[in-house]
Amino acid sequence: MPPPLIERYREHLTLEDGDPVVSLNEGSTPLVPAPRISDRVGAEVFLKLEGVNPTGSFKDRGMTVAVSRAKGAGAEAVICASTGNTAASAAAYAARAGMRGAVIVPEGKIAVGKLAQALMHGARVIALQGNFDEAFEIVRELANRHPIELVNSVNPYRIDGQRTAAFEVCDELPEPPEALAIPVGNAGNITAYWAGFQVYGASPVLYGFQAAGAAPLVEGHPIENPETIASAIRIGNPARWEEAMNAVTASRGRIAAVTDDQILDAYRFLASQEGVFCEPASAASVAGLFEHGLPVADGAEPPKTIVCVLTGHGLKDPDTALGKAPQVIGCEADVGVVERAVFG
Repeated sequence: MPPPLIERYREHLTLEDGDPVVSLNEGSTPLVPAPRISDRVGAEVFLKLEGVNPTGSFKDRGMTVAVSRAKGAGAEAVICASTGNTAASAAAYAARAGMRGAVIVPEGKIAVGKLAQALMHGARVIALQGNFDEAFEIVRELANRHPIELVNSVNPYRIDGQRTAAFEVCDELPEPPEALAIPVGNAGNITAYWAGFQVYGASPVLYGFQAAGAAPLVEGHPIENPETIASAIRIGNPARWEEAMNAVTASRGRIAAVTDDQILDAYRFLASQEGVFCEPASAASVAGLFEHGLPVADGAEPPKTIVCVLTGHGLKDPDTALGKAPQVIGCEADVGVVERAVFG
């Protein structure tokens, strides 16, 4: 088993010497070739399966570092606003560290799998009658008023840890990828990947994809009431807006939007054609390639190798899966009847 993420990449992390390692053996996630997607887009595509992390999403990479630093600094509790994955991760790592955890989520806007995780890990979960952006402003104020560590992506240690995904991509491939496609919500992950690639001297083109109903970076202004089936990226005013746009510009990449229908088409394609079950927001990276192709800057060649980041596991949002999947076939306990049901 590979050592914990912090131990593998500590030379690139900004932890203090005496900080404990609060770990669930996150990282070392698979980088899987995607032959059918490759055929469709005309490039060699790999899928970075971040849903294999301990709580089922990429958030664990940053959370192990942020909670380790908080524990080392003497914090007794952590708090975050979340559309789900940050809540699950913060709750798990707080429990692992023996700290209290509190999460504020938009009421009725969090997938049931993520809510179950946060509750089972023992966090205090507050359902806010508002959206993520309102929740985020409240937790920032609470963190200013009380000695509690804010572990949203404005926390620099979160970005520090999330850079390790870029390290892994570079370590595993013979050469760094020529492009990276990634969903964009609060914009911390695209910021972290670019920072990680820079450490390794790599500069892939960044393709960031937002849901059309929650696309402030595409529209150029905050979205007051963001709406999309991809709950993990249902964010109207990203905390890392400026850093993300700087990364995209520096890489000669682009930010674009995909509709919910396009996201769901890619979601089904990944599951049925590549055998990979991700949450809807994750599929935005593939939906973007399907819809927008491989845009290139003037004079540049289209990328030959692309990594699509799939940020969370499909079991995070079972309601969407069951609502979009084929119906279960009921059948009586008779071999002939079952045979006809199986073979049509």
